Order: sequence, then structure tokens, then C-alpha cells
Amino acid sequence: MSIRSTLFTTAFLIATLGTVHAESLRPIQAKSIDLGDVSGVAYYTVERDGFHVVTTLAQGEAGTPVRVVSVLAPGQHVVLSTASRTSGLEISRQGDRVLVRNASSAVD
Repeated sequence: MSIRSTLFTTAFLIATLGTVHAESLRPIQAKSIDLGDVSGVAYYTVERDGFHVVTTLAQGEAGTPVRVVSVLAPGQHVVLSTASRTSGLEISRQGDRVLVRNASSAVD
């Protein structure tokens, strides 16, 4: 199974676990991300091919930063999580809005 298929399956399972309070994000507005030992920020820009969600994460103060860019079309989402935690963060696009919410990534 490809990484993309695994991510899609995991995201779908997470989305079906129930609704959780979601916070709306505006373009260029930075949102802090805390995934335990890994933290960082995310923001998005509106481009012709979709909303570009830019996420920069690092482990602790001295960790090497990792930048991930996800292009979201309406109805798509990306889930950020670590192997050491049972919860993650979901960034989704619903129409012209981007929502950020905590999401349980525990899949049995």
C-alpha cells in the first residue's frame, strides 16, 4: 500500500470517529501546532491550483525543522500526527474555509 493510500485511509478513519470542535483559519494566519515532542506552525495561501497549507515542524528547540506543503481542494484534508501520540491534528478545506481540529489517530 502506498504512503498516499495509507494517509488517505487513516484520514478517512479519523474523520469517521466523530465530530470535534474545529477552528477556522484565515489565509496567512499562523496556527501553532503541538504534537507532544514535535511542534511548529501551519498557515495557508490561496493559489490557482488550491489552498497551499504550509506546515513547519521540529522536535524540541534543537530539532531540524521539516517543512511540508499540502495542496487542498474542496473536501480534502491532511492529518498530522506522531507515532508516540494517539491524537493528531487535522487541517481540512470545506469550500473556501480551512478548518483545524484535534483528531484521534488511534486506529485498532
